[in-house]
Amino acid sequence: MPYNIADPGRDINDLIVRAAKVFKEKQGIDVRTGYSVESIHISNKTVSGATLERGRFHFPYDKLLIATGAAPIIPELPGFDLPGVLALKLLEDGRKMKQFIQEHKVGKTVILGMGYIAMEMCEALKATGIDVKMIKPRTTFIPWMNQDLAAVVKQEIEGNGVRVHLGQNVRRIEKTDKGLKVVCTDTAFDCEMVLVAVGIRPRSEAAEAAGLALGPEKSISVDKTLLTSNDDVYAAGDCADAYHVVTGQKTWIPLALRANRAGWAVADNVMGARTELQGVAGTAVYKVFGLQVARTGLSMREAEKFGFEPSEVVIQTRSRAHAHPGASTLYVQMVGDRKSGRLLGAQMVGREGAAHRINAPAVALHAAMTVEEFSQTDLAYAPPFGPSWDPMLTAANQLLKEMKL
Repeated sequence: MPYNIADPGRDINDLIVRAAKVFKEKQGIDVRTGYSVESIHISNKTVSGATLERGRFHFPYDKLLIATGAAPIIPELPGFDLPGVLALKLLEDGRKMKQFIQEHKVGKTVILGMGYIAMEMCEALKATGIDVKMIKPRTTFIPWMNQDLAAVVKQEIEGNGVRVHLGQNVRRIEKTDKGLKVVCTDTAFDCEMVLVAVGIRPRSEAAEAAGLALGPEKSISVDKTLLTSNDDVYAAGDCADAYHVVTGQKTWIPLALRANRAGWAVADNVMGARTELQGVAGTAVYKVFGLQVARTGLSMREAEKFGFEPSEVVIQTRSRAHAHPGASTLYVQMVGDRKSGRLLGAQMVGREGAAHRINAPAVALHAAMTVEEFSQTDLAYAPPFGPSWDPMLTAANQLLKEMKL
């Protein structure tokens, strides 16, 4: 949606992958839109709720899949229900935002939060000529990222005219004659629109009320076949937890690939073809202006939390071979465990070469490779794409030295 919003002339409906009627007409699936499930009754295997036009409903099930996704976190503070205070999760949210920007000729926006959506939206809004300020209560810009790399991202954002305000606790949002005012601890910001992007939470309320076990962040707890604590109920997507391939522990990392893969796995298991999912490494990438920002596995802080003895290395290298024109700087951070020698995670920031390069350490994490084993992998080389020693290999070699100190 951020990329659609960046193009005012593009219809938001271009993002619809498949209309509800296609499920009905081509697959013969009885899709009931306008039905809101309110309760799951485990004892008699039914779900119940309300419709927009037909009143109450009760449906029986043999097997049930809960795929309710996640919802944006909206702070319970004065003014967060005002017109122009918007979140971006559902397609309807994107539609409302594009309409609001056009109808109110928005010139200034305040973004609350600095996560993936906030980063993509600051670029999208700037692309339409809107002035953007970003606010967060923490004093650390990107807490999960190595701060040397985070500083590069912050410089890129500020270099493109986005003002970043750290350590600002929002107290309330007020309506003014000219639009809105975001009132913080010791300052205030005027704007016409506020984007609330402080995070999301799993939509697990109905599952919890039904007595199903919950996992991290109140996500629905599932096993590797996506089965919940009830033998006839599955959960998949952003509402459900997963196993982390590095720690072996339950985690909640809501990302698109896991959601899609989990849905496929549930279908297999319901139809009798037993399928187990290995888990997730938290591999993610986003673009912010000219930078690619990527990560997989554990940060130093996370590694320490889960009982590893981590070492890290940060290198600054080139995205292409030395003599090849057009090269840019690539920053790589890599984490390994001193005790076992295992690779634990990696982060990258650069103008090229980070988005797809992160997949190599991601595969290594799934294979539980050591840093030394990863350093011996045969990665491709050509001058337009990188040095003969790929930045991943250079980082691994440097990390090996650090782990042996």
